Amino acid sequence: MSGRALSFGTIAEAYERFRPGYPAELFDVVMAYAGQPVSTALEIGAGTGKATRVLARRGVSVTATDPDAAMLAELRKHVPPGVRTARAAFEELRPDGRFGLVYAAAALHWTDPAGRWSRVAGLLEPGGVFASFGRPVGLADPAVEEAVRAARAPFLESDGVPSPDGTPQGHDMQWPGTELQRSEWFDGVRQSVLESRLTMSADDFVGYLSTVSAYIVLPQPQRAQVFRRILRVLPGTVELSADIVVHLARRRTEV
Repeated sequence: MSGRALSFGTIAEAYERFRPGYPAELFDVVMAYAGQPVSTALEIGAGTGKATRVLARRGVSVTATDPDAAMLAELRKHVPPGVRTARAAFEELRPDGRFGLVYAAAALHWTDPAGRWSRVAGLLEPGGVFASFGRPVGLADPAVEEAVRAARAPFLESDGVPSPDGTPQGHDMQWPGTELQRSEWFDGVRQSVLESRLTMSADDFVGYLSTVSAYIVLPQPQRAQVFRRILRVLPGTVELSADIVVHLARRRTEV
């Protein structure tokens, strides 16, 4: 697992404060796909529990896993009683039993691609559902986006995470749907988008950027400098595109 993947514990409280959560509608999308009640779920890379709480509040028995103790400590402050936690990377998981749902929220790209889908399948009941969703946040105004890009350019060429399999943006099927379609373990692959716009103050947007791995791993003096440069080019309030991209698939009953 990369250093960027393990960098979030240093900013767990900021992650909880500035990262947008997930709407109850997400639960409805996953359950509609499942087509039957789901009683047990395991989350890969749960972070501070932004997704965990959506399912747990609807009665699902969730086991939240993350390799970072600080992230799990923050998670426990915010999730309903009864959520189980386990400090472990995805590749280390050896749970008792299998789950009706395994899901990852903006975390799957940090996992080891070697054997990824056989490991996910091993956590699922036959016919169980896998869900992956993320909420990439971007500036809605192209002029503001370009000003921020220019401000960070001396420090970072990009602050995003590239597609793990090289699928270009705008392709009909995005990653991880592309990998799921090629996997012998899954069928019924579906991609959907929950459209969303958010508004933040400039300070809160920089707070959000402070939780992005590309900035976290910068040396502190450079990180402080790039945030000052970005803050100078932002209007007082920024509009953000924050669509939730959801990928769903079903574990084959026979492989």
